[in-house]
Amino acid sequence: MNDHPLSTDWNFDNTAARRDQYYAASLTRFTPFRDPIVFKKGQGQYLWDTDGRKYTDMLGMNVCISVGHSHPRVVEAAMAQAQELTHCTTMFYHPTPAHLAEELAATMPKGHDWVVHLTNSGSEAIDLAMTMARTYTGNLDLLALRTAYHGPTAAAQSVTGISGWRHPGMPGNVAFVPEPNQYRGIFGPGTQPYLDEITRTIQSSTSGQIAGMLVESVQGYGGIIELPPGYMSGAAERVRAAGGLYIADEVQSGFGRTGAHFWGFEADGVVPDIIVMAKGLGNGFPIGAVVAKKHIAEPMAEKFMFHTYGANPTSAAAARAVLQVMRDEGLQENARKVGAVLLERLHDLKDKHMAIGDVRGKGLMLAIEMVSDRDAKTPDKDTTTEIFEACRAQSIILSKSGPFQQCLRMVPPLCLTLEDVDQVANGLDAAFSSLK
Repeated sequence: MNDHPLSTDWNFDNTAARRDQYYAASLTRFTPFRDPIVFKKGQGQYLWDTDGRKYTDMLGMNVCISVGHSHPRVVEAAMAQAQELTHCTTMFYHPTPAHLAEELAATMPKGHDWVVHLTNSGSEAIDLAMTMARTYTGNLDLLALRTAYHGPTAAAQSVTGISGWRHPGMPGNVAFVPEPNQYRGIFGPGTQPYLDEITRTIQSSTSGQIAGMLVESVQGYGGIIELPPGYMSGAAERVRAAGGLYIADEVQSGFGRTGAHFWGFEADGVVPDIIVMAKGLGNGFPIGAVVAKKHIAEPMAEKFMFHTYGANPTSAAAARAVLQVMRDEGLQENARKVGAVLLERLHDLKDKHMAIGDVRGKGLMLAIEMVSDRDAKTPDKDTTTEIFEACRAQSIILSKSGPFQQCLRMVPPLCLTLEDVDQVANGLDAAFSSLK
């Protein structure tokens, strides 16, 4: 028995003082509210702060909470494993991550041999996917989309197309192509001009032979940009013609979030060469993965590649439970049904409030884009900030995103209900009305 149990000081001022003194400056930018908030409890799609106030979590804690906060089956699976063996490095065999690899491979398109490399995070998985593509093809150049977000590590930053996330010293050999944004894309709505630009970019900004292209199946931080029909499959065709691989980033759009499919890339019938995943896989437990066609992963055997907690059995046990809960509770179908109703309500809000330039998305991956002029589509960061703050008063937690911080992103746990939709839509309406 522990005679000196660890204590937790929940006093807000003391927490703020500790953060100010001991947190590095690099963490200070990532605090969204003017007045910080401290959450003490989460259950399902709800959060409670230290004052006991209940909120609807439309952020999913940065898209990490897929099946609901503190889901009892996920917690139970992780606790049972942690009490037996909390960690086992991947250099030794353990059945739990091996089972998870098999279960992840089973979600992939049929007719291919899929293999899995478990990582600590989505950013590490992106790094590995880049290395895997360069190793397999022997080429260095990569393509990425403007306004893409792939992570904060140096390599992942290099394929992130938003300046606010890019720091000095990133590796090179990356060329960016315009994202096929159907609302404010540089070529307007449509698909073909954006595909043509991939070909032009390969011809002008690379050696002509590339390692691959990274594509979020639905852009997340970029403002929930759904790719138009034919784009993913057309991009894959052009990339492969230049010797490269098609890499699908499913860190935010995977695991049934879009409702119509388990993986976002399935919307276009494309079969990626490499798939990157994380976030919702662990429902809050840290874990990521790269899933690749077996022959593409084979050359990586020639050198060491290791992620300290990548095959952690506790996180793997949680992830196995997440996959099971998603199936048992029909959460992909719930995302499709509830998300469609919420999107309808967002369209109603757009009709009512001129500050809204666009609403979009599918399933439970939705966004509202704010503009100061609908005709000019002028991004309105200030109004977005004010609505974001006003939503807190309505007990709604959202995310500010987009390259101009002009979007409210909604990526809640997949257990959101139709009753929650009413509360969220009415709260948003009240938030917009409060600014008039």
